[in-house]
Amino acid sequence: MDDAFDELQKMIDEDMRRIYSEVTINHAMNPRNVGSLKDADGWARYTGPCGDTMSMWIKMSGDILKEVRFSTDGCGTSAACGSMTTELAKGRKWSEALEISDVDVLRELGGLPEDDQHCALLAATTLKLAISDHLNRRREPWKKYYERR
Repeated sequence: MDDAFDELQKMIDEDMRRIYSEVTINHAMNPRNVGSLKDADGWARYTGPCGDTMSMWIKMSGDILKEVRFSTDGCGTSAACGSMTTELAKGRKWSEALEISDVDVLRELGGLPEDDQHCALLAATTLKLAISDHLNRRREPWKKYYERR
C-alpha cells in the first residue's frame, strides 16, 4: 500500500513540475510572509473574480515598506503569488511598490498557466489597495481609531 501511495505522489510531483516552475512550487509549498501584522500601517482585503480572497498588511518605515504580510483562502497558486508579491514589495518605497504588477509577479515566478494567471493580478491588486489604505490613513490618521479589522 505504501508503495502505491509513494508512486502516486511521485506522479503528482512530476505533473506539477511539468506545469509550474520550481520557483512557483517553492513559494506555494513554503510561502513567505504569511499571517497578519499587528499595528499595520496599511491593510486590504480583495476578492478576485475566481472567488479567492487575499488580505495584505504593510508596516512602513518612513516611505519604505518595512514588512509586508499576506493571507489567502485560495489555491496554492494564490499563495505563491501572494508570497512573491510580498517579497517584491518588501524594502521598496511605497511609490515603487505601487508599480508592481501582475506581469512582474508572473515573471518572477517563471510564468503560470493561463488559467492561473489571475492569481498574480489578485496579489498585485491587494498590495496596491494596502498601500492606498496607508496613504489614506496618513492623510487622515484619526480614522484608524474607528476601524475594525
